[in-house]
Amino acid sequence: MKSNTYNPDVLNCLANLSNDEVFTPPTLANQVLDLLPQELFTSPTTRFLDPVSKSGVFLREIVKRLDRGLTPQMPDRRQRIDHILRKQVFGIAITELTAHLSRRSVYCSKDASSEYSVTRFKTKSGNILYRPLRHTWANGKCRYCGASQEVYDRGDQAEQYAYQFIHTDNPHTLFNNMKFDVIIGNPPYQLSDGGGMQTESSSGSAIPLYQKFVEQAKKLNPRFLIMIIPARWFSGGRGLDEFRDTMLKDSHLSTLVDFSDSRDCFPGVDIAGGVCYFLWERGYKGLCNITNIYGGKRYTKERKLDEFPVFVRYSICVDIIKKVLLKKERLMSNVVYSSKPFGFRSFETGRKTNFPASIELLGSKGISYVSEKEVSINKNLVGKWKVIMSKASAEHAGQTDKDGRKRIVSKVEVLPPNTICSESYLLLSVFDDEQKANNLRDYVKTNFFRFLLSTILLTQNIAKDKFQFVPLQDFSHPWTDAMLYKKYGLTDEEISFIESMIRPME
Repeated sequence: MKSNTYNPDVLNCLANLSNDEVFTPPTLANQVLDLLPQELFTSPTTRFLDPVSKSGVFLREIVKRLDRGLTPQMPDRRQRIDHILRKQVFGIAITELTAHLSRRSVYCSKDASSEYSVTRFKTKSGNILYRPLRHTWANGKCRYCGASQEVYDRGDQAEQYAYQFIHTDNPHTLFNNMKFDVIIGNPPYQLSDGGGMQTESSSGSAIPLYQKFVEQAKKLNPRFLIMIIPARWFSGGRGLDEFRDTMLKDSHLSTLVDFSDSRDCFPGVDIAGGVCYFLWERGYKGLCNITNIYGGKRYTKERKLDEFPVFVRYSICVDIIKKVLLKKERLMSNVVYSSKPFGFRSFETGRKTNFPASIELLGSKGISYVSEKEVSINKNLVGKWKVIMSKASAEHAGQTDKDGRKRIVSKVEVLPPNTICSESYLLLSVFDDEQKANNLRDYVKTNFFRFLLSTILLTQNIAKDKFQFVPLQDFSHPWTDAMLYKKYGLTDEEISFIESMIRPME
């Protein structure tokens, strides 16, 4: 007699290979499919495309829904399945390995022309395409995806990651100008650009890639478009500013589901800034239904996406920010200095020992000593009191402690005259006397300051534009959270929200 054993879905058990290409669990795939009008699954003419198929989970779950939905019209299951697989479900795999995996998930055979395939096609690929491509190089970069020639021009011995869906000027030709009702997928997130330092915990510098799949899908003008992508586009940044502006102004975005901690969406996967998925509807124009998921709870509200130049993910934050901006005060973004405030890169150090007329340089490896002539910019600030803050956030952007709170700022210090810093730190402001510098330092430590900073901080690195909602104060006296809450007229609910999101900083 067979014993009762746990028989899990193999696609739930797939390990995520990296943060660049994250596999979609079946549970998540079905949550995303639930956003669509379910009558789509009762029509024998609805066409679905996953242009970035990895495990085939979206296609598989779509087939299941069509199988149920078309039963009244096509009671013969053999005929029904053949129709669905031949006429309604299409995919483009991102690698040869995922092509085999996707076909195995959908056709029960990696070879769609074999006798083991649920529906026997004339070709091995069936309706799940994969064609190995090479990048098109121009000035050391791929003109389609921006990949580094130095990194990815490596012959046939390694995967090129020249994804078929975005390496074409005309995606309509991929399926002979076929029209799709639904395009759905979880695209690759980024590619190495050959910059930065590679370590055991970091792949070095990378460029975002997911926005190109969204833009390409829109060219096909489907009735519905759903994609799971990192949430970093909310505040823009490298390669994402134009994409952010386009998304915020797009009134066809009807639904946005946002996870500030990616582990709430992809268990065990840490993606800086969190992830989101959206529903774009060709026939819709209006407000966006935004759902924030954090701390095990869901918060939903209809909002305009473009209330600010960047997207503020939490609806309650919008009300707080509006109260702050209503004062029309100068903002910290107007006074925070750009990177390399004194011209020193993070990896640069001075001498190990002090010498006459030397200046202390605080860098990633501690204190070293440089001469005045080595200070290339802002020499006039060397003799002032300076308030600096670590450029890297305390957490990996979206991650929280066990109580769901974040510290945001890992380190804030006051540097005395003749002490400067490298680009490992942000120079917030300078003063002629120590007390004002101390008052700014203590302001940075308030929950109020760090909360406003966090509203658009979706990457680990903090830049001066992230301070655009933080008001500048009169630093002739110290500030406390109680004073700031009163000044800006925050309600008990708003104060409670801030305290629930921000961990006190000792």
